[in-house]
Amino acid sequence: MSFRRLQSWLMPVISQRFLSRERLLKLRQKAEHKRQVQTRPHVLHFFQQTDDPYSQLLALALPQLQSRYAVSVLQHLVGEPDDSAVPERDKLKAYSQLDAQRLASHYGLRWPEVGNDRNRPKSSPEALQTAHRLRKKWGHYLSGMIYYEGEWYWGIDRLHHLEARLTELGLSTHLKSANQQRITPLFETPQYQPIGNVPEGTNVDFYFSLRSPYSAISVAKVFAWAKANGVQLNLKYVLPMVMRGLPVPAEKRRYISLDAAREAFVQNVPFGRLNDPVGKPTERGLALIPFAQMHEQAEAYIQSFMQGVWSEGLDAGTDAHLKRIVERAGLNWNAAKDILNNEANDTHWRAVAEQNRQAMLALGLWGVPSFRFEDTAVWGQDRFWVIEKALHAKFDSPSPL
Repeated sequence: MSFRRLQSWLMPVISQRFLSRERLLKLRQKAEHKRQVQTRPHVLHFFQQTDDPYSQLLALALPQLQSRYAVSVLQHLVGEPDDSAVPERDKLKAYSQLDAQRLASHYGLRWPEVGNDRNRPKSSPEALQTAHRLRKKWGHYLSGMIYYEGEWYWGIDRLHHLEARLTELGLSTHLKSANQQRITPLFETPQYQPIGNVPEGTNVDFYFSLRSPYSAISVAKVFAWAKANGVQLNLKYVLPMVMRGLPVPAEKRRYISLDAAREAFVQNVPFGRLNDPVGKPTERGLALIPFAQMHEQAEAYIQSFMQGVWSEGLDAGTDAHLKRIVERAGLNWNAAKDILNNEANDTHWRAVAEQNRQAMLALGLWGVPSFRFEDTAVWGQDRFWVIEKALHAKFDSPSPL
């Protein structure tokens, strides 16, 4: 058996176990047992970069969190992340300021005025380096992070996962009775809600990558949402960062996969038995999107591909598995094979992918999934509610968000 075939066979088996909910819950139980044995209090470790908007936003949110849960917070000041962790540093800085202000408004947090940095905490270079080493030891690379007993939570976006965990541990001070198992998290935002009637021809741009687990989660939701609400999605596929020569550190790959599994679970999206489509599988998958569009089956094909590689462990680099993906979408496999062998088609889809990437960069975005409705552009599968709000505002319909 060749190395590639062995890897293709093993990866779904290993990933299914590694990303399973069962494993996550067992790790949480083990961490809690260890904490109890060591008689340690419940401490949230907050890794904060003072000039990072997401860190500032999280600092505003933590007092509310502490008012609801019996936890303490230990602050660790860190410097900027390594270049390999943020390949578009300038764009991230610009976008994070806008995004954090938008999140602060949404959650009713008072965003600090520009230039009001007199109260920002300070730290020595030695202390910054010590905190950086601790963060790396525990397996992360960014600021605006909470670490609690073996698990990471990025910014205000993931506090709902932490809140659910703290509630499960009995640390909520707002449960109405001993039998109550769940309260509405402080920082949870519903997405993919009905928006009512919109004019025919309403369009939303959807930037995605076939190798992005967060894109896979979005695909599982946004196609059905668009159909139910009469919205036309403009499909904007791009090549994955790593296939464009951008580095992805090991701790980043690990965190993204674990985080995507958590997000998929709460959104009820099948995920975890994956077969990483990096390289040839993604190229073959992208090559067939124009073919699927020609036959008006693009959404069905993309959904079939994402389901196949992210939850069924299919290897799109093989004809047998790609055939299953193609035929499930209602497309002819023999015709698809002809497309894959057509050099002119290869040139076409690559040009379109690059054109889409340039259009995304022009919006001030660089990662996927991203969405745009008119003048509103957002990055992240957890930001689709922003697009929904923009649609409500445009068409004067009450927003449930």
